[in-house]
Amino acid sequence: MPAPRNPFKHAIAEGQLQFGCWLGLADPYVAEISAGAGFDWLLVDGEHAPNDLRSIVGQLQVIATRDTHAVVRPPIGEAWMIKQLLDAGAQSLLIPMVESADQARALVEAVSYPPHGVRGVGAALARASDFSGIPDYLTTARDEICLLVQVENRKGLAALDDILEVDGLDGVFIGPSDLAADLGHIGQPEAPEVRRKVIDALAKIAAAGKAAGVLTLDPGFQRDCRAAGASYIATDIDVLLFARSMHDAAAEARKRFS
Repeated sequence: MPAPRNPFKHAIAEGQLQFGCWLGLADPYVAEISAGAGFDWLLVDGEHAPNDLRSIVGQLQVIATRDTHAVVRPPIGEAWMIKQLLDAGAQSLLIPMVESADQARALVEAVSYPPHGVRGVGAALARASDFSGIPDYLTTARDEICLLVQVENRKGLAALDDILEVDGLDGVFIGPSDLAADLGHIGQPEAPEVRRKVIDALAKIAAAGKAAGVLTLDPGFQRDCRAAGASYIATDIDVLLFARSMHDAAAEARKRFS
């Protein structure tokens, strides 16, 4: 029996649009609600949210019960951290701040077992292998792992052509917020220069045969990104949805009794 099929990996490889939502509240209860909301994928964020390995596992478990796919972003692309996340059952990873082809190649090695890579062989202990319930996991796991790298500064954009030539890389995700800061527009991902560079990068990624992705909350820019070739687009963030709803609810209550 092989490793479970990764529907997200195959969908974006075929250019099928996958809508996603960022999860930063770091709670399985919230993840379970989100998993039933109708998104194609959910990003469990370990870079800018207070997640650790155990909280990520809890979210992977509840998301797995619904018809959506979990993508995990670690705080950094270290091989030991990637190994833990893969063993915990993550099949799709988004690695932040990738700036070179050498870095991308090292990440491909980190998600691959020897002799093709450096992933430690400990599947007998792992949720990923259903605790040894998947006998062919070691020989089939790599086929279903989706490796996405995040290019989000000028250095990464300058190396994009080289990054796109790396075998074993499923896609490249453009991060407008960090790119905006690096371009001198901190807090302004909607700045025209930022948007031009995002669109140009997405088109280049798609033309190279890799899956292009982006996070933007602007509906108009989401459509522009899709037109440029993006196949996985995060359209909202749970933290902002919750904060906005809570503020609106409090304001409406106060107005109701004023």
